[in-house]
Amino acid sequence: MKLWYKAPAGDYLEGLPIGSGRLAAMVLGDITHERVALNHEWLWKGVNRERDTEVRRHLLPEVRRLLLDGQYEAGTLKANEAFGCHGDRSGLPNRVDPYQPAGDLYLEFDHGSVSDYIRELELETARATVSYDVGGGRLRREYLAHLVEDLILVRVTHDDLPFNCTTWLNRTHDDDCKLTFDADAQLLTMQGDIRNGVDFQVNAQAWCRGGHVRVLDGRKLAFEGVTEIVFAVNVGVTVGDSSACTECSIRTLPVPVDWDALFQAHVGEHERHYGSLKLDLALDEPALPTDERIRLLRDGNPDPGLCLLYFHFGRYLLCASSANASLPANLQGKWNQDLHPPWESDYHHDVNLQMNYWIAEPAGMQSYVEALLQHVERFVPHARKVAMDLYGCRGVVYPIQTDAWGRATPESFGWAVWIGAAPWLAQHLWWHYAYGLDRDYLRDRAYPFFKEVAAFYEDYLIEDDNGALQIVPSQSPENRFVGAETLPVSLCVSATMDVVLAREALHYAIRSAEILDVDAEKRQQW
Repeated sequence: MKLWYKAPAGDYLEGLPIGSGRLAAMVLGDITHERVALNHEWLWKGVNRERDTEVRRHLLPEVRRLLLDGQYEAGTLKANEAFGCHGDRSGLPNRVDPYQPAGDLYLEFDHGSVSDYIRELELETARATVSYDVGGGRLRREYLAHLVEDLILVRVTHDDLPFNCTTWLNRTHDDDCKLTFDADAQLLTMQGDIRNGVDFQVNAQAWCRGGHVRVLDGRKLAFEGVTEIVFAVNVGVTVGDSSACTECSIRTLPVPVDWDALFQAHVGEHERHYGSLKLDLALDEPALPTDERIRLLRDGNPDPGLCLLYFHFGRYLLCASSANASLPANLQGKWNQDLHPPWESDYHHDVNLQMNYWIAEPAGMQSYVEALLQHVERFVPHARKVAMDLYGCRGVVYPIQTDAWGRATPESFGWAVWIGAAPWLAQHLWWHYAYGLDRDYLRDRAYPFFKEVAAFYEDYLIEDDNGALQIVPSQSPENRFVGAETLPVSLCVSATMDVVLAREALHYAIRSAEILDVDAEKRQQW
């Protein structure tokens, strides 16, 4: 169960991803000039952390009148002007903060030509390795997102032969970010200050065996004649009461380094979660690099074992995105090198976030849902305000598109008038109970959220002339009526998807109340 290749990554997305949930890194595997691209789950630009909504609930009756009258295009436009707010086709800026790269750790090697190059990611140990023959021995670079130490670890050896290596930290140029650097023989430091946003720090602690170390230009380390180097990389971000400097300082690697003990501790923690499911299928696995297997499959050659590998790679990525996380996996997991990533590498609540975690409960990774639960809970206070500001309702409304800051503002004009995000997220809170049967969790965390969702429906649903309850405005995300050209999504009355989400969310509330033996009257209303 591994991905492996006979050449370095051709671009970023061909790299080998590792992660502890809080930290992530992409290993590109170049031979003489390695780049390890770094991320921290809380490193979002931070310029719009306090964005808010205005009171628009007085506009709801006219929107409803148009939609109930069958004037769907006029109602859609009116609703977006009233409740869609910022982003996309509004003419106002999208205020979702983009997920940002923390920078890069570079390793430069002074050696001749190499042979037998192998780059691999072992899914069952969560270890990436680059190795090749050079100078009479095998140079080996190992990479761990250590799940116990919560650090990115890099180890370089050369069969006990001496080698030279120069290392430094850097980050792609950003006009909005001021960088400062420092170095001594044991530590590289890079500090970043984003204008009007967050500040962050990257530390690369260094330890070596044999040889000696020199500081170059005040920001690089040159290792000469060493037989082993270990780097422990940490990233800190100033968020709330936590400072970047403090976060970096509380996680360091004790020296001298016992790599074998570190590796075993890491594998043991990974095995507790990734290893909690076994899928044993009698499938042949050809002795071919992963990219070659993919090429052959695209040419029409069957390789069912590649589907099994893909399944386990998905499980691995969820582990690497969630293990020590307080934020869930975003659109790119936790891996991003771009200052302006596609869709801000954000959280889309109309399936993308949910599908990241579909595998978690049935595949035995229940504890890795915790970051998703915290994300849902983080939004409740502001989601209450938004529900009242926009629709005059109790309960919560979650946005279709958002970031890490717990702000429920609509930021996707043309798509944003949708109230189904909270009930869809509620499904994951219910599954977490269904697979774990923890009554304390149900009482203290899940049921309070189900009641928030139900409270919104109690106020938002309206009766039509026949006495039936209707959801209006309503939409099926990213769908529009044939012939509708004004906006990319059509609003309507009681889209099937909204009806299903409402029915399911109210079912979670009813079943929870029954199990907990509470709120008998509410059960009848729901």
